[in-house]
Amino acid sequence: MKKLLTAFTALAAAGLFALSANAADLVLYTSQPNEDAQATVDAFKAANPGVEVEWVRDGTTKLMAKLQAEIAAGNPVADVLLIADTVTLQRMKEAGQLLAYKSPEAANFDASLYDADGAYHSTKLITTGIVYNTSAGMKPASWKDLVAPEAKGLVMMPSPLTSGAALIHAQVLTGLDGFGWDYYKALQANGAAASGGNGGVLKAVATGEKAYGMIVDFMAIREKAKGAPVEFVFPTEGVSAVTEPVAILSGAKNAENARKFVDFLLSEEGQKVSLAMGYIPARNGIAMPEGYPARDAINVLPLDAAAAVKNTEADIRSFSDIFGTN
Repeated sequence: MKKLLTAFTALAAAGLFALSANAADLVLYTSQPNEDAQATVDAFKAANPGVEVEWVRDGTTKLMAKLQAEIAAGNPVADVLLIADTVTLQRMKEAGQLLAYKSPEAANFDASLYDADGAYHSTKLITTGIVYNTSAGMKPASWKDLVAPEAKGLVMMPSPLTSGAALIHAQVLTGLDGFGWDYYKALQANGAAASGGNGGVLKAVATGEKAYGMIVDFMAIREKAKGAPVEFVFPTEGVSAVTEPVAILSGAKNAENARKFVDFLLSEEGQKVSLAMGYIPARNGIAMPEGYPARDAINVLPLDAAAAVKNTEADIRSFSDIFGTN
């Protein structure tokens, strides 16, 4: 009886959301943190009075599982997606699941930050660099410092099996001259630990359990601002980045409002919302958040999203062969 009630409750909740979503003027699926998602929606609604927005927040992997199940059932609920990475959206583009829209605001972005066909547009830059505890003996400046004898057994990083940003980071680093998968083999041989997501890395380095880590920029910079004994480094070779792209579903029921949402996120006003949250805006000409160097001092390494889609399974196997299945 308890199982039946649980199932009924879940079905009822799904039904209520479907009814609510059908009444909305725009339905957003996002992997943003809840606070950021609410701020994004509030700013969009302020710029577009009268447009009612329903939004659902979850991690990209869970969100995509939900969406793909809806698509398979012939009833996708979302109009627009705002998720972590371009690789996921490139996969959806190739499956014919995205509506092409060439936003006029894209003229203010580097061409590498949006799909040439308009399937998706990047909204911010979330880079992966090095965090270190201020009591550490070595002050790292290069990715190769993490395989130095001084870092033996003292490095932690998120696992590409758990973190999408970590997978993209591995795909970018292994594509660099002088790195490849041999770099990850050297990390493993030097005692580096790979497990979970970025939060675990931050905790380990901030508490002194580990001295060094690979981590997304805003986590370390925010924690430093709160007084944690950590520093963040943009390594000399460059950094990988996830760009929190926005895309419109091919079956969007509210396509016109979805276009307005894309334009808003890419506009100067929308980009300043990202800035206020402490992220690097993707649009040219916008200031940097406090605690970051000048934009031209950060070398963002390129990612070929189509190649990353093609190579994902092989890359995951390569990582698992080196570090196991954490």
